[in-house]
Amino acid sequence: MSDAYIALADGRVLEARARAPGRTRGELVFTTAYTGYEESLTDPSYAEQILTFSYPLIGNYGVRSERFESDSVQPRAAIARELTDDVAEWLADEDVPAVDHVDTREIVTTVREEGAMACGIAAGPDATPEDAVEEMEACEPMSDHVDIGAQVSVTEPTVHEGDGVADVALLDCGAKGSIISSLTERGADVHVLPYDATPEDVADVDPDVLFVSNGPGDPENFVAAQEVVDAVAGDLPMAGICLGQQVITSALGGSTEKMAFGHRGVNQPVKDLRTDKVVMTTQNHGYTVDDTGPLEVTQVNVNDDTVEGLDSEELDVITRQYHPEANPGPHDSLGFFDEVLELAHSTPHVAAD
Repeated sequence: MSDAYIALADGRVLEARARAPGRTRGELVFTTAYTGYEESLTDPSYAEQILTFSYPLIGNYGVRSERFESDSVQPRAAIARELTDDVAEWLADEDVPAVDHVDTREIVTTVREEGAMACGIAAGPDATPEDAVEEMEACEPMSDHVDIGAQVSVTEPTVHEGDGVADVALLDCGAKGSIISSLTERGADVHVLPYDATPEDVADVDPDVLFVSNGPGDPENFVAAQEVVDAVAGDLPMAGICLGQQVITSALGGSTEKMAFGHRGVNQPVKDLRTDKVVMTTQNHGYTVDDTGPLEVTQVNVNDDTVEGLDSEELDVITRQYHPEANPGPHDSLGFFDEVLELAHSTPHVAAD
């Protein structure tokens, strides 16, 4: 008899083994990464989602906190073909339901064919299929999580010191820790501001560059961040990663759209249109830029031509849809952070009235 159930929006209920008990719901997504499960499970961009690992064995090199990207597990639940005891115990300690002994190939195929979908999980000795269905039916679409930024952002400004070569004001919409360390390792002092910071909060920092971080959910719900971008555009250089690219684009007159199942993994090929060079990248996003507004497309995804990089010399803006800091994944694009600091030392262009 199964002690865990996974209810899918297509009407099916899958049986599984409970490794960490509980009931929960979220948007069902998958990652193709075969290493970096600690980083993935602590990535704030997975908030309000149920994460399925396509690689069959998760946990074969243990759990080490120095690999974490945030202070807690971020997905609502984890699904794998096989979870080691180390990972299962970690998730149980974090009160995050986890299940295994399920055909994850079937789950991945379903999401690829039908798109990311509502999912409910019930795990533990008293779990029933009806419990999982009840959770699934209560699942809200990602766009309805209008306050998702509050779940993943700092509540008060914090400073991570480098060597003082530049001051970066980072809007924390769910920033991975390695984004901050990638900047401080290059000498920048990073002033981390809450996701709902105001233009006045940014002005108080007197930064050399504004950086909009990655994060979960629909970029259109990050209204305050868009207002900051709109207020400083043309006066302050800007950079963004993942959700940050989407927020900056929307604020400058472009638009975004939800993808069918997104990009989540460490082997997404990206082509630079200026050099024709292709690099492998780490990605985790369910939305993409549709209309780029005043920004120029500089990089595209080789698989589906979605926008991966945007620049504007006039506005001093550079953004990337993928994660140059990786963790996990290839380090082909770490040079992006050098470009950010070069941008910080550029002469700002003042926007015309």
